Amino acid sequence: MFFEAYLIPLTLIAALLVASIKILREYERGVIFTLGRFTSVKGPGLIIVIPAVQKMEKVDLRVQVMDVPSQDVISRDNVSVKVNAVVYFRVIEPEKSIIQVEQFRDATSQLAQTTLRSVLGQHELDEMLAERDKLNDDIRQILDAQTDAWGIKVANVEIKHVDLDESMIRAIARQAEAERSRRAKVIHAEGEQQAAEKLMEAASVLSQQPQAMQLRFLETLTAIAGDRTSTIVFPVPIDLIEPLMRNAGAGRRPGS
Repeated sequence: MFFEAYLIPLTLIAALLVASIKILREYERGVIFTLGRFTSVKGPGLIIVIPAVQKMEKVDLRVQVMDVPSQDVISRDNVSVKVNAVVYFRVIEPEKSIIQVEQFRDATSQLAQTTLRSVLGQHELDEMLAERDKLNDDIRQILDAQTDAWGIKVANVEIKHVDLDESMIRAIARQAEAERSRRAKVIHAEGEQQAAEKLMEAASVLSQQPQAMQLRFLETLTAIAGDRTSTIVFPVPIDLIEPLMRNAGAGRRPGS
């Protein structure tokens, strides 16, 4: 009879003890509210929560990965594109993530979408495609500053895809082809200019030494003479034969 009288209270006490014991993992923290007021952050490990008096909100401190849905963005040069991204963030102040905002993950997602549209809309299409690292950092800084009041640290933002319609893809391909053609023409013109400068330098050097001009002339004749299948008419500059004529005239005897 005595045992039965204390059985129910002992059972209730045991149930309360079991209900009050909480175990948090290494990456978890418990935000404790006592009679509706924030009192402390507990964990990890074994903690005690008084039933009916205290309430615990569990917060995960690990880095969380969140996909930003594809957003319709109009660039500064009036090109319509679809852009999606991924955001890496983590909670660094558990109490703020519970007290300052409702459903901090949903709030961060909505903020990331609006920030993505706002930042990319200030840039032209070429910048979106070529300066992605800079845009990622700009978006990260804005998100990090605005989520700081929620106890959230935005670690990284990565733009995954910039999707264009078929007509814009064809236009970009034509632009790239025109740019390659322009570069080829510029390189060819620069090569012709350099070759002309070198020829002018060579002509200047040869003009100062008539013997060098004669040697060059003989080398050219030697190179051409190997081809016996054709007849070659080679103009001889008068400057080359004048020295020979003078030497021949000087070698003649008087009266011969």
